[in-house]
Amino acid sequence: MRLQIGNVNLENNIILAPMAGVTDLPFRLLCREQGVGLLCMEMVSAKAIYYNNKNTESLMKIEPEERPVSLQLFGSDPMIMSEMAKRIEEKPFDILDINMGCPVPKVVNNGEGSALMKNPKLVGEIVSAVAKAVRKPLTVKIRKGFDEENVNAVEIARIIEESGAAAVAVHGRTRQQYYSGKADWDIIRAVKEAVSIPVIGNGDVNSPESAKRMLEETGCDGIMIGRAAQGNPWIFSRVDHYLDTGELLERPKIEEVKKMILRHAALQVKYKGEYTAIREMRKHVAWYTAGYPHSARLRAAINEIETMEQLLDMIEKWA
Repeated sequence: MRLQIGNVNLENNIILAPMAGVTDLPFRLLCREQGVGLLCMEMVSAKAIYYNNKNTESLMKIEPEERPVSLQLFGSDPMIMSEMAKRIEEKPFDILDINMGCPVPKVVNNGEGSALMKNPKLVGEIVSAVAKAVRKPLTVKIRKGFDEENVNAVEIARIIEESGAAAVAVHGRTRQQYYSGKADWDIIRAVKEAVSIPVIGNGDVNSPESAKRMLEETGCDGIMIGRAAQGNPWIFSRVDHYLDTGELLERPKIEEVKKMILRHAALQVKYKGEYTAIREMRKHVAWYTAGYPHSARLRAAINEIETMEQLLDMIEKWA
């Protein structure tokens, strides 16, 4: 199923969620190869752009072959948000997203991320200022609410629509829940019924079957997949195939997993250099190998390796 966000046409309605420390350039390229409709980058601080932070520049690197791409900004000052959005608009991203869902304490304690759910007036000011500042479509990612006493996704989504956003993504958990418990898909359906812009559902989509169920139960226009893609870029091709044909493709065999790990590592080395790449691959290897035979031993040993050569050797000997 295709999806249009503003003037951007996606090949399908399956979206990689933005995840700090995960959805970097190498991983996005792998997900694109698996047929994801839209890639979301790691979130970027508007203040960090304002202060010309070096690391932030590398976070915003985009390759032509990964597009369409959504770049995600976070912050709480409407003026800084809109001015930084304008400053970076010539970069080759297709959609600009505002993070109003991040539950991490250092973000929330700054009044950013999911803390914005507590301030509907400020939400409207930020979205309106950014929407007026840029020509590219603007989307916003929110949660069910800040906590169970303040479930206000419907109200916030209406404000987002009225303020000029082209779509809204809803994670069916409160900030209080972080990523625990069950995602509430009823709130996604309630948002879908309340607004006319596309609604993207997020939370507990971890298989082709759950993707189909979310579409049917919520009526949402798109599905956003986050943690289930960690060590599993194949989820996008499997979901796409299942939604198209009803046929369930098997999980990749060990040989395929090995190939993907080494391809991922090679991309990491290309973009980040061997030292950083191998250290970052430790968590990815743990995710890739989970649930496969002899993976516990491999995960215990992975923290010792420091070079691409050692990684190659270890993966060849695995299983």
